[in-house]
Amino acid sequence: MPTSETGLTNHEVTICLSGGAVLGPYNATWSKDAGGDVRELVKEYDAFLQGEPQQRFKFYLHDTHTHTVHTLILKFENITGICDHVRLKDSH
Repeated sequence: MPTSETGLTNHEVTICLSGGAVLGPYNATWSKDAGGDVRELVKEYDAFLQGEPQQRFKFYLHDTHTHTVHTLILKFENITGICDHVRLKDSH
């Protein structure tokens, strides 16, 4: 049974850098109504790993629980990995 898009709302994003440094974790929220760049960050990094040139450098991660926005300016060649931990909505 597929999970609906609205279920993908609570993300915890951690970014690993060359040399072992880590950024985050950042809490971020995504839904069809309340955007932010959490999904675009992962999609664009994946495209970069597949050989595409980096298109964006600035990403906004919206945390609706604390009413904050994390602005990340990233150069993908300095990143070794991105972990996007997603908490799915309980269907009950």
